[in-house]
Amino acid sequence: MRNSGSTVEEYRFEVAGACAAWTTVEPATLSLYPGDVESVSVVFRPPRDPSVPAGETPFGVRVVPTSDHAEPVVPEGRVTVAPFTEVTAELVPRGSHGVRRGAHKIAVDNRGNTPLTVGLTARSGTERARVSFDRSELTVEPGRAAFAELRVKPGKHLWRGTPVVHTFQAVVTPPAPESEEPAAPPVVLDGSYQQEAVLPRWLPRALALVCVLALILAGFWYGLLRPAVKSAAREAITPEVIASATTGTDGTGGPNGGSGGPSAAPAPTTAPGVAPTAKATPTPRPKPKPSAKPKPSAKPLPPDVPTSAQVQVRDAVGGGPSSGTALTVPSGKAFRLTDIVVQNPQGDAGSVVVTTGEGSRFLTLALENFRDSDYHFVTPIVVPAGGRVTMTVTCRKVGRPVGAPAPGRCAESLLLGGTMQSVKP
Repeated sequence: MRNSGSTVEEYRFEVAGACAAWTTVEPATLSLYPGDVESVSVVFRPPRDPSVPAGETPFGVRVVPTSDHAEPVVPEGRVTVAPFTEVTAELVPRGSHGVRRGAHKIAVDNRGNTPLTVGLTARSGTERARVSFDRSELTVEPGRAAFAELRVKPGKHLWRGTPVVHTFQAVVTPPAPESEEPAAPPVVLDGSYQQEAVLPRWLPRALALVCVLALILAGFWYGLLRPAVKSAAREAITPEVIASATTGTDGTGGPNGGSGGPSAAPAPTTAPGVAPTAKATPTPRPKPKPSAKPKPSAKPLPPDVPTSAQVQVRDAVGGGPSSGTALTVPSGKAFRLTDIVVQNPQGDAGSVVVTTGEGSRFLTLALENFRDSDYHFVTPIVVPAGGRVTMTVTCRKVGRPVGAPAPGRCAESLLLGGTMQSVKP
Protein backbone atom coordinates (compact mmCIF):
# COMPACT_ATOMS: atom_id res chain seq x y z
CA MET A 1 0.00 0.00 0.00
CA ARG A 2 1.32 3.50 -0.89
CA ASN A 3 -0.15 6.80 0.30
CA SER A 4 0.22 9.13 -2.69
CA GLY A 5 -1.74 11.92 -1.03
CA SER A 6 -0.63 14.90 1.06
CA THR A 7 -2.41 13.92 4.31
CA VAL A 8 -2.31 11.03 6.70
CA GLU A 9 -4.77 8.37 5.49
CA GLU A 10 -6.30 5.28 7.14
CA TYR A 11 -7.40 2.32 5.03
CA ARG A 12 -9.87 -0.50 5.80
CA PHE A 13 -9.73 -3.86 3.97
CA GLU A 14 -12.74 -6.01 2.97
CA VAL A 15 -12.59 -9.36 1.12
CA ALA A 16 -15.20 -9.96 -1.61
CA GLY A 17 -16.05 -13.22 -3.38
CA ALA A 18 -16.98 -16.82 -2.58
CA CYS A 19 -13.93 -17.17 -0.34
CA ALA A 20 -14.78 -14.20 1.90
CA ALA A 21 -16.01 -16.47 4.71
CA TRP A 22 -12.61 -18.11 5.13
CA THR A 23 -10.28 -15.22 4.11
CA THR A 24 -8.86 -12.45 6.33
CA VAL A 25 -6.56 -9.44 5.84
CA GLU A 26 -3.90 -8.84 8.46
CA PRO A 27 -3.94 -6.15 9.70
CA ALA A 28 -7.57 -5.23 9.03
CA THR A 29 -6.75 -1.45 9.01
CA LEU A 30 -3.63 0.51 8.11
CA SER A 31 -2.58 4.17 8.62
CA LEU A 32 -0.02 5.74 6.23
CA TYR A 33 1.75 9.09 6.16
CA PRO A 34 2.07 10.83 2.81
CA GLY A 35 4.57 8.95 0.64
CA ASP A 36 4.84 5.93 3.02
CA VAL A 37 4.60 2.32 1.77
CA GLU A 38 3.36 -0.65 3.89
CA SER A 39 2.27 -4.25 3.21
CA VAL A 40 -0.72 -6.28 4.42
CA SER A 41 -1.22 -10.07 4.22
CA VAL A 42 -4.27 -11.81 2.69
CA VAL A 43 -4.64 -15.14 4.57
CA PHE A 44 -6.82 -18.00 3.14
CA ARG A 45 -8.02 -20.70 5.56
CA PRO A 46 -10.41 -22.93 3.57
CA PRO A 47 -12.15 -25.49 5.82
CA ARG A 48 -11.80 -29.21 5.07
CA ASP A 49 -15.44 -29.46 4.07
CA PRO A 50 -17.44 -30.43 0.94
CA SER A 51 -18.86 -26.90 0.83
CA VAL A 52 -15.52 -25.60 -0.50
CA PRO A 53 -15.08 -27.04 -4.02
CA ALA A 54 -11.66 -27.81 -5.39
CA GLY A 55 -10.18 -25.54 -8.08
CA GLU A 56 -9.68 -21.83 -8.68
CA THR A 57 -11.87 -19.33 -6.84
CA PRO A 58 -11.77 -15.58 -7.79
CA PHE A 59 -11.63 -12.98 -5.00
CA GLY A 60 -11.15 -9.26 -4.50
CA VAL A 61 -9.78 -7.06 -1.66
CA ARG A 62 -11.69 -3.81 -1.34
CA VAL A 63 -9.46 -1.01 0.04
CA VAL A 64 -11.72 1.65 1.58
CA PRO A 65 -10.11 5.02 2.64
CA THR A 66 -11.64 6.65 5.69
CA SER A 67 -11.46 10.16 4.21
CA ASP A 68 -14.27 11.35 2.02
CA HIS A 69 -12.17 12.70 -0.87
CA ALA A 70 -10.53 9.35 -1.74
CA GLU A 71 -12.19 6.57 -3.76
CA PRO A 72 -11.91 2.87 -2.79
CA VAL A 73 -9.98 0.45 -4.98
CA VAL A 74 -10.45 -3.34 -5.46
CA PRO A 75 -7.42 -5.38 -6.48
CA GLU A 76 -8.46 -8.88 -7.69
CA GLY A 77 -6.84 -12.28 -7.70
CA ARG A 78 -7.44 -16.05 -7.71
CA VAL A 79 -6.88 -18.72 -5.10
CA THR A 80 -6.62 -22.43 -5.91
CA VAL A 81 -8.13 -24.92 -3.44
CA ALA A 82 -6.50 -28.34 -3.56
CA PRO A 83 -8.74 -31.43 -3.68
CA PHE A 84 -9.00 -33.84 -0.76
CA THR A 85 -10.69 -37.22 -0.37
CA GLU A 86 -12.69 -38.45 2.61
CA VAL A 87 -15.11 -41.37 2.31
CA THR A 88 -17.34 -42.98 4.93
CA ALA A 89 -19.76 -45.88 4.47
CA GLU A 90 -22.48 -47.67 6.44
CA LEU A 91 -24.10 -51.11 5.99
CA VAL A 92 -27.85 -51.19 6.67
CA PRO A 93 -28.77 -53.50 8.29
CA ARG A 94 -25.63 -55.02 9.72
CA GLY A 95 -27.35 -58.40 10.12
CA SER A 96 -30.26 -59.95 8.19
CA HIS A 97 -32.14 -63.24 8.27
CA GLY A 98 -34.34 -65.20 5.92
CA VAL A 99 -34.96 -68.53 4.21
CA ARG A 100 -33.66 -67.88 0.68
CA ARG A 101 -31.52 -64.71 0.77
CA GLY A 102 -30.46 -61.71 2.80
CA ALA A 103 -30.86 -58.11 1.58
CA HIS A 104 -28.65 -55.19 2.66
CA LYS A 105 -27.94 -51.65 1.53
CA ILE A 106 -24.65 -49.77 1.70
CA ALA A 107 -24.64 -45.98 2.02
CA VAL A 108 -21.46 -44.22 0.79
CA ASP A 109 -20.91 -40.59 1.95
CA ASN A 110 -18.49 -38.33 0.03
CA ARG A 111 -17.09 -35.90 2.62
CA GLY A 112 -14.44 -34.60 0.19
CA ASN A 113 -14.63 -31.62 -2.18
CA THR A 114 -14.49 -33.47 -5.53
CA PRO A 115 -16.80 -36.07 -7.15
CA LEU A 116 -15.71 -39.63 -6.44
CA THR A 117 -16.24 -42.95 -8.18
CA VAL A 118 -15.66 -45.68 -5.61
CA GLY A 119 -15.32 -49.39 -6.27
CA LEU A 120 -17.64 -51.89 -4.55
CA THR A 121 -16.50 -55.43 -3.77
CA ALA A 122 -17.71 -58.09 -1.35
CA ARG A 123 -16.17 -61.23 0.02
CA SER A 124 -17.87 -64.03 1.93
CA GLY A 125 -16.50 -65.41 5.16
CA THR A 126 -17.59 -68.94 4.19
CA GLU A 127 -17.87 -70.95 1.00
CA ARG A 128 -21.52 -71.77 1.65
CA ALA A 129 -22.85 -68.35 0.56
CA ARG A 130 -22.40 -65.94 -2.34
CA VAL A 131 -22.21 -62.18 -1.74
CA SER A 132 -22.62 -59.66 -4.58
CA PHE A 133 -23.45 -55.99 -5.25
CA ASP A 134 -25.94 -54.85 -7.84
CA ARG A 135 -23.17 -52.66 -9.36
CA SER A 136 -19.39 -52.60 -9.29
CA GLU A 137 -18.91 -48.80 -9.05
CA LEU A 138 -20.77 -45.93 -7.43
CA THR A 139 -20.39 -42.21 -8.24
CA VAL A 140 -20.98 -39.80 -5.34
CA GLU A 141 -21.09 -35.99 -5.53
CA PRO A 142 -19.35 -33.88 -2.85
CA GLY A 143 -21.37 -33.66 0.33
CA ARG A 144 -23.87 -36.27 -0.92
CA ALA A 145 -24.61 -39.93 -0.25
CA ALA A 146 -25.32 -42.73 -2.72
CA PHE A 147 -26.75 -46.20 -2.13
CA ALA A 148 -26.13 -49.67 -3.54
CA GLU A 149 -27.81 -53.00 -2.82
CA LEU A 150 -25.96 -56.07 -1.52
CA ARG A 151 -27.46 -59.57 -1.55
CA VAL A 152 -26.35 -62.72 0.26
CA LYS A 153 -27.55 -66.03 -1.21
CA PRO A 154 -26.78 -69.39 0.43
CA GLY A 155 -25.47 -72.24 -1.68
CA LYS A 156 -28.27 -74.68 -0.72
CA HIS A 157 -31.53 -74.68 1.21
CA LEU A 158 -31.69 -75.49 4.91
CA TRP A 159 -34.82 -77.59 5.29
CA ARG A 160 -34.81 -78.04 9.07
CA GLY A 161 -32.52 -77.64 12.03
CA THR A 162 -30.59 -74.84 13.69
CA PRO A 163 -30.13 -71.59 11.69
CA VAL A 164 -26.75 -71.07 10.03
CA VAL A 165 -24.92 -67.72 10.21
CA HIS A 166 -22.94 -66.57 7.11
CA THR A 167 -20.47 -63.71 7.66
CA PHE A 168 -19.22 -61.39 4.91
CA GLN A 169 -17.37 -58.12 4.30
CA ALA A 170 -18.28 -55.20 2.04
CA VAL A 171 -15.31 -53.14 0.79
CA VAL A 172 -15.58 -49.56 -0.51
CA THR A 173 -12.37 -48.54 -2.35
CA PRO A 174 -11.80 -44.78 -3.04
CA PRO A 175 -9.96 -43.81 -6.25
CA ALA A 176 -6.26 -42.93 -6.26
CA PRO A 177 -5.74 -39.16 -5.80
CA GLU A 178 -4.27 -37.11 -8.67
CA SER A 179 -2.34 -34.79 -6.31
CA GLU A 180 0.42 -35.65 -3.90
CA GLU A 181 -2.12 -36.26 -1.16
CA PRO A 182 -1.89 -39.82 0.20
CA ALA A 183 -4.51 -42.29 -1.00
CA ALA A 184 -7.53 -42.81 1.26
CA PRO A 185 -7.70 -46.30 2.76
CA PRO A 186 -10.59 -48.57 1.74
CA VAL A 187 -13.62 -48.80 4.03
CA VAL A 188 -14.32 -52.36 5.20
CA LEU A 189 -17.77 -53.16 6.64
CA ASP A 190 -18.60 -56.43 8.43
CA GLY A 191 -22.05 -58.00 8.10
CA SER A 192 -23.86 -61.27 8.66
CA TYR A 193 -26.81 -63.22 7.25
CA GLN A 194 -28.67 -65.84 9.29
CA GLN A 195 -30.16 -68.58 7.12
CA GLU A 196 -33.43 -69.85 8.57
CA ALA A 197 -34.78 -73.36 8.03
CA VAL A 198 -37.55 -73.85 5.47
CA LEU A 199 -39.57 -75.92 7.96
CA PRO A 200 -39.92 -73.95 11.19
CA ARG A 201 -38.87 -75.51 14.46
CA TRP A 202 -42.37 -75.36 15.89
CA LEU A 203 -43.86 -77.48 13.05
CA PRO A 204 -43.10 -80.95 14.61
CA ARG A 205 -44.58 -79.81 17.91
CA ALA A 206 -47.67 -78.50 16.16
CA LEU A 207 -48.14 -81.78 14.26
CA ALA A 208 -47.71 -83.78 17.47
CA LEU A 209 -50.27 -81.56 19.20
CA VAL A 210 -52.74 -82.05 16.34
CA CYS A 211 -52.32 -85.84 16.53
CA VAL A 212 -52.90 -85.81 20.30
CA LEU A 213 -56.05 -83.72 19.88
CA ALA A 214 -57.31 -86.10 17.17
CA LEU A 215 -56.77 -89.10 19.46
CA ILE A 216 -58.55 -87.34 22.34
CA LEU A 217 -61.54 -86.53 20.11
CA ALA A 218 -61.64 -90.10 18.77
CA GLY A 219 -61.55 -91.50 22.32
CA PHE A 220 -64.27 -89.07 23.38
CA TRP A 221 -66.44 -90.22 20.44
CA TYR A 222 -65.98 -93.96 20.93
CA GLY A 223 -66.07 -93.77 24.73
CA LEU A 224 -68.98 -91.37 25.37
CA LEU A 225 -70.90 -90.13 22.35
CA ARG A 226 -71.20 -93.29 20.28
CA PRO A 227 -72.62 -95.47 23.12
CA ALA A 228 -75.07 -92.71 24.01
CA VAL A 229 -76.23 -92.48 20.39
CA LYS A 230 -76.71 -96.27 20.16
CA SER A 231 -78.63 -96.33 23.46
CA ALA A 232 -80.94 -93.55 22.32
CA ALA A 233 -81.55 -95.40 19.04
CA ARG A 234 -82.45 -98.64 20.88
CA GLU A 235 -84.81 -96.83 23.24
CA ALA A 236 -86.56 -95.21 20.29
CA ILE A 237 -87.42 -98.65 18.76
CA THR A 238 -90.59 -99.53 20.78
CA PRO A 239 -93.18 -102.23 19.96
CA GLU A 240 -95.59 -99.53 18.81
CA VAL A 241 -93.02 -98.23 16.33
CA ILE A 242 -92.38 -101.77 15.05
CA ALA A 243 -96.11 -102.41 14.65
CA SER A 244 -96.59 -99.06 12.91
CA ALA A 245 -93.74 -99.79 10.52
CA THR A 246 -95.13 -103.30 9.79
CA THR A 247 -98.81 -102.35 9.22
CA GLY A 248 -98.24 -98.91 7.75
CA THR A 249 -100.35 -97.26 10.53
CA ASP A 250 -99.56 -95.25 13.63
CA GLY A 251 -99.62 -98.33 15.89
CA THR A 252 -103.30 -98.10 17.04
CA GLY A 253 -104.40 -100.98 14.81
CA GLY A 254 -104.41 -102.20 11.26
CA PRO A 255 -107.03 -101.40 8.65
CA ASN A 256 -109.14 -104.31 9.90
CA GLY A 257 -109.17 -103.10 13.47
CA GLY A 258 -106.42 -105.49 14.67
CA SER A 259 -102.82 -104.96 15.52
CA GLY A 260 -101.54 -107.29 12.82
CA GLY A 261 -100.95 -106.71 9.12
CA PRO A 262 -103.34 -107.32 6.27
CA SER A 263 -102.66 -111.07 6.26
CA ALA A 264 -102.97 -111.43 10.03
CA ALA A 265 -106.28 -113.15 10.98
CA PRO A 266 -107.57 -113.95 14.49
CA ALA A 267 -106.86 -117.51 15.63
CA PRO A 268 -110.01 -119.73 15.82
CA THR A 269 -111.26 -120.40 19.32
CA THR A 270 -113.18 -123.61 20.17
CA ALA A 271 -114.91 -124.67 23.30
CA PRO A 272 -114.39 -128.18 24.71
CA GLY A 273 -116.66 -130.68 22.97
CA VAL A 274 -117.71 -128.28 20.26
CA ALA A 275 -116.67 -128.71 16.66
CA PRO A 276 -114.57 -125.91 15.25
CA THR A 277 -116.43 -123.47 13.09
CA ALA A 278 -115.35 -122.32 9.67
CA LYS A 279 -112.58 -119.74 9.40
CA ALA A 280 -113.70 -116.15 9.07
CA THR A 281 -112.79 -114.53 5.81
CA PRO A 282 -111.14 -111.09 5.96
CA THR A 283 -113.23 -108.10 4.97
CA PRO A 284 -112.09 -106.75 1.61
CA ARG A 285 -110.69 -103.21 1.52
CA PRO A 286 -112.77 -100.53 -0.16
CA LYS A 287 -111.41 -99.47 -3.49
CA PRO A 288 -110.47 -95.80 -3.76
CA LYS A 289 -112.79 -93.66 -5.85
CA PRO A 290 -111.28 -92.14 -8.96
CA SER A 291 -110.64 -88.47 -8.48
CA ALA A 292 -112.25 -85.96 -10.73
CA LYS A 293 -110.21 -84.76 -13.65
CA PRO A 294 -108.77 -81.26 -13.17
CA LYS A 295 -110.43 -78.56 -15.13
CA PRO A 296 -108.27 -76.81 -17.69
CA SER A 297 -106.74 -73.64 -16.24
CA ALA A 298 -107.61 -70.24 -17.51
CA LYS A 299 -105.56 -68.57 -20.21
CA PRO A 300 -102.37 -67.11 -18.65
CA LEU A 301 -101.94 -63.37 -18.55
CA PRO A 302 -99.30 -61.75 -20.73
CA PRO A 303 -95.99 -60.95 -18.97
CA ASP A 304 -95.26 -57.60 -17.33
CA VAL A 305 -93.88 -54.91 -19.62
CA PRO A 306 -91.12 -52.55 -18.34
CA THR A 307 -92.46 -49.00 -18.63
CA SER A 308 -90.96 -45.55 -18.06
CA ALA A 309 -92.38 -42.04 -18.39
CA GLN A 310 -91.20 -38.46 -18.01
CA VAL A 311 -92.78 -35.02 -17.60
CA GLN A 312 -91.42 -31.47 -17.17
CA VAL A 313 -93.40 -28.74 -15.43
CA ARG A 314 -92.69 -24.99 -15.57
CA ASP A 315 -94.27 -22.51 -13.16
CA ALA A 316 -93.94 -18.73 -12.74
CA VAL A 317 -93.52 -16.91 -9.42
CA GLY A 318 -96.71 -15.47 -7.92
CA GLY A 319 -99.22 -17.51 -9.90
CA GLY A 320 -101.02 -20.70 -9.06
CA PRO A 321 -99.39 -24.11 -9.09
CA SER A 322 -98.71 -25.84 -12.41
CA SER A 323 -99.26 -29.56 -13.01
CA GLY A 324 -98.19 -32.12 -15.55
CA THR A 325 -99.17 -35.78 -16.04
CA ALA A 326 -96.34 -38.23 -16.64
CA LEU A 327 -98.37 -41.43 -17.08
CA THR A 328 -102.00 -42.48 -17.46
CA VAL A 329 -102.71 -46.19 -16.84
CA PRO A 330 -104.91 -47.69 -19.59
CA SER A 331 -107.92 -49.90 -18.85
CA GLY A 332 -107.21 -53.52 -18.05
CA LYS A 333 -103.75 -52.62 -16.79
CA ALA A 334 -102.06 -51.75 -13.51
CA PHE A 335 -98.79 -49.86 -13.22
CA ARG A 336 -96.31 -51.06 -10.56
CA LEU A 337 -94.18 -48.00 -9.72
CA THR A 338 -90.69 -48.99 -8.44
CA ASP A 339 -88.38 -46.04 -9.27
CA ILE A 340 -88.87 -42.27 -9.29
CA VAL A 341 -86.40 -39.43 -9.95
CA VAL A 342 -87.19 -35.74 -9.31
CA GLN A 343 -84.82 -33.14 -10.77
CA ASN A 344 -84.37 -29.45 -9.86
CA PRO A 345 -81.52 -28.39 -12.20
CA GLN A 346 -81.92 -24.61 -11.69
CA GLY A 347 -81.92 -24.72 -7.87
CA ASP A 348 -85.47 -23.26 -7.62
CA ALA A 349 -87.29 -22.69 -4.33
CA GLY A 350 -90.83 -23.88 -3.75
CA SER A 351 -92.60 -27.23 -3.44
CA VAL A 352 -93.33 -30.22 -5.63
CA VAL A 353 -96.12 -32.79 -5.05
CA VAL A 354 -96.43 -36.16 -6.82
CA THR A 355 -99.85 -37.87 -6.85
CA THR A 356 -101.14 -41.14 -8.30
CA GLY A 357 -104.84 -40.25 -8.52
CA GLU A 358 -107.50 -37.93 -7.23
CA GLY A 359 -106.17 -36.81 -3.84
CA SER A 360 -103.73 -39.73 -3.63
CA ARG A 361 -100.58 -37.78 -2.65
CA PHE A 362 -97.57 -39.96 -1.92
CA LEU A 363 -94.54 -37.60 -2.27
CA THR A 364 -94.07 -33.96 -1.17
CA LEU A 365 -90.67 -32.25 -1.46
CA ALA A 366 -89.21 -28.77 -0.89
CA LEU A 367 -87.29 -27.65 -3.98
CA GLU A 368 -84.59 -25.82 -2.01
CA ASN A 369 -83.53 -29.11 -0.35
CA PHE A 370 -82.29 -30.93 -3.46
CA ARG A 371 -81.11 -30.76 -7.05
CA ASP A 372 -81.57 -34.45 -7.90
CA SER A 373 -83.56 -36.82 -5.68
CA ASP A 374 -84.23 -40.48 -6.51
CA TYR A 375 -86.32 -43.12 -4.71
CA HIS A 376 -86.46 -46.89 -5.18
CA PHE A 377 -89.26 -48.96 -3.67
CA VAL A 378 -88.86 -52.60 -2.63
CA THR A 379 -92.64 -52.93 -2.46
CA PRO A 380 -94.01 -51.37 -5.70
CA ILE A 381 -96.67 -48.65 -5.58
CA VAL A 382 -99.62 -49.97 -7.62
CA VAL A 383 -101.49 -47.43 -9.76
CA PRO A 384 -104.80 -48.96 -10.95
CA ALA A 385 -106.37 -48.62 -14.38
CA GLY A 386 -107.36 -45.05 -15.11
CA GLY A 387 -104.93 -43.66 -12.51
CA ARG A 388 -102.56 -40.85 -13.43
CA VAL A 389 -99.13 -40.03 -12.04
CA THR A 390 -99.05 -36.22 -11.83
CA MET A 391 -96.46 -33.68 -10.64
CA THR A 392 -97.58 -30.27 -9.29
CA VAL A 393 -95.05 -27.44 -8.86
CA THR A 394 -95.49 -24.29 -6.76
CA CYS A 395 -92.70 -21.76 -7.50
CA ARG A 396 -91.64 -19.24 -4.84
CA LYS A 397 -88.23 -18.24 -6.24
CA VAL A 398 -86.54 -18.96 -9.53
CA GLY A 399 -83.00 -20.32 -9.18
CA ARG A 400 -80.02 -19.30 -11.24
CA PRO A 401 -77.65 -21.89 -12.75
CA VAL A 402 -73.91 -21.28 -12.50
CA GLY A 403 -72.49 -19.48 -15.56
CA ALA A 404 -75.89 -19.07 -17.25
CA PRO A 405 -78.48 -16.25 -17.46
CA ALA A 406 -81.30 -16.25 -14.93
CA PRO A 407 -84.41 -18.11 -16.25
CA GLY A 408 -87.88 -16.62 -16.04
CA ARG A 409 -89.74 -19.60 -14.53
CA CYS A 410 -89.13 -22.59 -12.28
CA ALA A 411 -88.49 -25.81 -14.22
CA GLU A 412 -88.67 -29.31 -12.67
CA SER A 413 -88.83 -32.75 -14.24
CA LEU A 414 -90.12 -36.16 -13.12
CA LEU A 415 -88.94 -39.59 -14.36
CA LEU A 416 -90.86 -42.79 -13.55
CA GLY A 417 -89.87 -46.42 -13.88
CA GLY A 418 -91.77 -49.65 -13.31
CA THR A 419 -93.76 -52.40 -15.04
CA MET A 420 -97.18 -52.38 -16.72
CA GLN A 421 -99.16 -55.42 -15.60
CA SER A 422 -102.30 -56.90 -17.14
CA VAL A 423 -105.16 -57.56 -14.69
CA LYS A 424 -108.06 -59.96 -14.91
CA PRO A 425 -111.34 -58.44 -16.04
